[in-house]
Amino acid sequence: MSLVTPDSGLLFWMVIIFGLLFFLLAKFGFPIITSMVEKRDSAIGKSLKDAKEVEARMSALVEEHSKMVEEARKEQSAIMKEAIEAKKALVEQAKVEAREEADKILADARIRIAAEKESALRDVRREVALLSVSIAEKILRKDLSSEEAGAEFISKMIDEAAKTSDKLS
Repeated sequence: MSLVTPDSGLLFWMVIIFGLLFFLLAKFGFPIITSMVEKRDSAIGKSLKDAKEVEARMSALVEEHSKMVEEARKEQSAIMKEAIEAKKALVEQAKVEAREEADKILADARIRIAAEKESALRDVRREVALLSVSIAEKILRKDLSSEEAGAEFISKMIDEAAKTSDKLS
């Protein structure tokens, strides 16, 4: 017997055992294996179909999300513009109100200052008049000690009053 070429009896039994094994596998093993392969194939096909559907949904969701983000940005921009405009309007209104209030305060202050000035002038005139009368009284007492000086002073005053009334007319 040679190691490379088998004997015919051995070859016969090998063919019979192979045929028997093939028959048993064909009868019992292959149907189970093919059904499992078919089940696996259908499960993989279903998974691929589901994956494609999920991918389509995800792309739709991504697109929707992009639209929502863009809308949110536009809305944010609009809100910011409104806020800036409202701020400007409030600042401008506050400036106008402040100017009006300042003008009102200045006008009130001017009125008060004018009133106080008038009051002060009246007080000064009153004081000057009182001082003048007091000084005049002292002078007159001294100068009018004689009757002649008194008559002369009265006629002088009448002449001055006449001149003053002529100037006023």
